[in-house]
Amino acid sequence: MISHTTLGTNNLKKAESFYFKILKAIGGTQIYKSESVIFWEFEGGSSKLAITAPFNGSPATNGNGTMVAFTLSSIDKVKEVYSMAMKLGALCEGEPGERDAGAYYGAYFRDLDGNKIAIFHR
Repeated sequence: MISHTTLGTNNLKKAESFYFKILKAIGGTQIYKSESVIFWEFEGGSSKLAITAPFNGSPATNGNGTMVAFTLSSIDKVKEVYSMAMKLGALCEGEPGERDAGAYYGAYFRDLDGNKIAIFHR
């Protein structure tokens, strides 16, 4: 069982503002905050998401091939969260639409630090 997934940031204050809005829209609640890390938990699950400044003091970087995916409650919620992310400064990695011959409906974006996020409804 995965306890939590951690994404690095180079500006925790900006990341908190971005993720507070995005994660609130999908049922996330901020449960912990320090000067270097913020944790959210989600309704109906035990996994958490952490956003942190790197412990070693080096710049945060995103991983090629690394992605965090969230299951959303509806196609409309995918559209809503994607639109919100774009307005908050995310970069498009795939507009909302059907994927894999209709197997699911999803969208992809990169957060303010370039971390790739997927949102989908099956």
